[in-house]
Amino acid sequence: MKFAGKVALVTGGGRDIGKSVSETLARGGAKVIVNYRSDAAAAQATVEAITAAGGEAILARADVTKADDVATLVDAAGDRIDILVNLAGGMVARKTLAEMDEAFFDQVMDLNLKSAFLVTKAALPKLGKGAAIVNVSSLAGRDGGGPGASIYATSKGALMTLTRAWAKELGPQGIRVNAVCPGLIGTSFHDIFSKPEGRAAVAGNTPLRREGQPNEVADLIAYLASDDAAFLTGTCVDINGGLAFS
Repeated sequence: MKFAGKVALVTGGGRDIGKSVSETLARGGAKVIVNYRSDAAAAQATVEAITAAGGEAILARADVTKADDVATLVDAAGDRIDILVNLAGGMVARKTLAEMDEAFFDQVMDLNLKSAFLVTKAALPKLGKGAAIVNVSSLAGRDGGGPGASIYATSKGALMTLTRAWAKELGPQGIRVNAVCPGLIGTSFHDIFSKPEGRAAVAGNTPLRREGQPNEVADLIAYLASDDAAFLTGTCVDINGGLAFS
């Protein structure tokens, strides 16, 4: 119960990796605020699974690209936040440079980068000494992403830069900031945006010859959020089965 008595806010915490993160932190004793934007059923199921296992969770709808929604979300956490996981994000669509317009650029950047800024800034007054922030970036942020993913990759690369900058800025306050950079993980993201044959090829080229699983990413996030990682800050940790090395 390494998170006993702690409060964790997980944006995008209702499904896929977010679901695993929420459940993992709750098993460790944390009270988890499970944020979602549109998939209420999945988020509710996550909360019910946590409570059925004896944990504590609160459902909180918010569009984390909107400051007013974010303020309400942070209020739902109560007086303090010990763990903040900025996980909400997405690709929206695969578009080439010729196909995209300014509105698309803004949408993707807002979803993956501005959201982390808004939530972290709003949460900052509640993040005390010993608090941990974990941002969820992507292998795409290191290698530029696959076809049609240039803006998604750019937003994730910028999130890694923010991680390093915030680690420097918030470290003197006793707040650690790290990021995880998943590769091919078996989630609905790839069900939507990746062709089965391409997905199989990537898995086959991975030294471990498989996709990662959401619980494996969740375990890494939980480690970075825990006191076991008390001297780790500013790191962007790859979890991709050896597909690429930083």
